[in-house]
Amino acid sequence: MKVGTSKHQVYEGRSDMAVTRIYHGNLNPSDIARDLIAHFNRGSFRVQLIGQDPKIAVQIATHQMSRSGGQTALTVTIHKVEDGVSIQVGEQAWLGVAASLGMTALSALKNPLSLLGRIDDIAQDIESLQLAEDVWGVIEWSSRQHGVGKALSDRLNRYICPYCNTPNPQGENLCIACGAPLGDIQPLTCLNCGFVVKNFERECPNCHAKLPQIAN
Repeated sequence: MKVGTSKHQVYEGRSDMAVTRIYHGNLNPSDIARDLIAHFNRGSFRVQLIGQDPKIAVQIATHQMSRSGGQTALTVTIHKVEDGVSIQVGEQAWLGVAASLGMTALSALKNPLSLLGRIDDIAQDIESLQLAEDVWGVIEWSSRQHGVGKALSDRLNRYICPYCNTPNPQGENLCIACGAPLGDIQPLTCLNCGFVVKNFERECPNCHAKLPQIAN
């Protein structure tokens, strides 16, 4: 399924590495996609939805016929995982914005008063440069509205004893059934990106954020 009024244009020249985060809880890709569409499908941006649950791509781009600023685009890929959704904001195409900013700088060198005629271009370019940051802001807001976050949900925040397969409540050091130690299997997530990590890791393998040390 593809929703949109025009074909997505591919822009060459990209910056900002793709970033992936996981949000744990009762959430579907379409929940996040609806909020992205509601926020960005306005003004100088247009939004296209490709696919449906359990995997959706949301493409956000400036209108091809926009009268101000340069062209930019990025894609948000959202797919269902066991305990919520995984969201990747792809690399942003920025060549059009760079060209527009270069033209502004050149005009200012030749005639500073010419900036008055490029106010709309400058405003649009600034908005485009903040696009990825704004996308993550909407995603964070949407996740809070749906009551999910980067910590494991209660459904998965259980310790499964490797000796007898008994689920144990959070905080148990010894299995409630057989008494085996559970310290090495306690589930943890990176609070920056939501990836599940091992308790002996000191750095998240996904976002490289430092992880809190677990007291023995």
